[in-house]
Amino acid sequence: MDVYMIALVLGGGASLGVVVWVLAKLGKALIKIAEALAAAAVVLFAVWLVVKAVVWALRQVFNHWRTSLALVVSLAWWQCWGGASLALTAGVVAGVLTVWRLVDLASFDAWAGRHLRAWWLRWTVYSPKLPQWLHACGLSIKLDAAPVVVTVNPLGRSIRRGQRQTQARLPQVLGVRSGASWDEVRVRLVPGQKPEDFDEAARALASARGVARCQVRELSPNVISIDFQRRNLLADPVACPDLATLTDVAGTAIDLRRVFSGRTEYGQDWHVPLAGGHTLVAGSTGAGKNSAMWCPLVSIAPAIRDGLVRVSGIDPKGMELAYGRRIFTRYAVTGTDAVAVLDDLVAAMHARKAEFAGQVRAVPISSQHPLELLEFDEIGALTKYIDRKTREAITERVALLTTQGRALGFTVRGYVQEPTKDTVPVRELFPRRICLRVSAKSHVGMVLGDQAYERGAWANRITEAEAGVGYVFGEGIREPLRVRAGWVPDETIKQLETFVTRPVEHDTAVLPFPTKPTDPTGSTRGGAA
Repeated sequence: MDVYMIALVLGGGASLGVVVWVLAKLGKALIKIAEALAAAAVVLFAVWLVVKAVVWALRQVFNHWRTSLALVVSLAWWQCWGGASLALTAGVVAGVLTVWRLVDLASFDAWAGRHLRAWWLRWTVYSPKLPQWLHACGLSIKLDAAPVVVTVNPLGRSIRRGQRQTQARLPQVLGVRSGASWDEVRVRLVPGQKPEDFDEAARALASARGVARCQVRELSPNVISIDFQRRNLLADPVACPDLATLTDVAGTAIDLRRVFSGRTEYGQDWHVPLAGGHTLVAGSTGAGKNSAMWCPLVSIAPAIRDGLVRVSGIDPKGMELAYGRRIFTRYAVTGTDAVAVLDDLVAAMHARKAEFAGQVRAVPISSQHPLELLEFDEIGALTKYIDRKTREAITERVALLTTQGRALGFTVRGYVQEPTKDTVPVRELFPRRICLRVSAKSHVGMVLGDQAYERGAWANRITEAEAGVGYVFGEGIREPLRVRAGWVPDETIKQLETFVTRPVEHDTAVLPFPTKPTDPTGSTRGGAA
């Protein structure tokens, strides 16, 4: 080996040594940087977990403040005065609440019972079980599906699914409100769901909960309320007003926009508008159409007596309205007489229109211009089952009254057994519908409109023992409301005849016609606190 080669080897070794030394220094620097980054990542991750835990705790405290407050108070009490004192105090509170419930159930439920029941049902029934019910009813959203692997070999083909399980997304329970008969469970929908999906599953949810009724209400675009009926408050008949209590009531004191007609499924009074409230009542024989007819008339007896309401009747059967014949200013049984009554009402409507045109938007009700109320029993008998000429004349005049009479003080209330379009061709002109017991599911949609059955109006499931029970829909009512009309005995009808034919003893001043309609049902979901 010559000198050149020796120098080359020494130079290469020195260069390699320098490179190794530089790499060692860089490695130590990178290790320190990596250690610093790892430490920073661990710290940031720990801080992120702490922040997330704090946010979650604050959200839970905010969303469940009653439970959180009770837990904090209990822990503080236990720390300060011991477990024995906490148990004794809890026993005393439970005893006081029990005595209160036994002494005055109404006030207990209004102030304490409903809140305690809602809290208990949320954590023992709806939060743990409702997700299972929703999943069983097909109300969950799967983000993805398990992969399917197909293997092909010379001996055949095999198919196997991936072992990864997919997790379904379920609506979140936001809160529970409980009343005397209903539970309202508010849930937030997940993307891909709509309130109509829950309408279609209402019966399945009712079966899962073990209750007779379930109804879905849309509170906001992504929040709904699933209402479960625990008790049936309409199982017993509802009494109509006592005429003895109305003797000293002036006709002007009767609010014709809110006439008592029975009770709602939430235990509150059911009111219907007679001034400006064209109504179609449908129901099978024995469903309780007579109660829906007579109860409002009993309620407005002072207004009829004082001449503020003038009632006309068309009774093709010649039996139902004939029992209270003296109540009706105009009365018809045959098709020809019905046309005459309707002609008289249309002429009076045109005369009133000519008198008030350009002066007011709604005619004030007074003894000079009373509310003209037409009770048309078995309207289908005269709009289908008679000769064509008379049928068309009746249909034309009813259409005129229902389209033009609202602001002029003319109201039509029709009653029918078969609510088909052929039987009642003007049924769409009645803005307010009441569906009592019917024989077919399709009749519910004919009376209350599309999707009424899916939204809880199960009128075909009403039993024969529930005469007067039905569903109301229309004029501001977003969901079908279950009601029961007040039952009017035969003797009350005779008393009503005597009551309204007495001499007028009160001042019959002008009764203002409300320009802003009030709540047509007279009720809220007050059953759910």
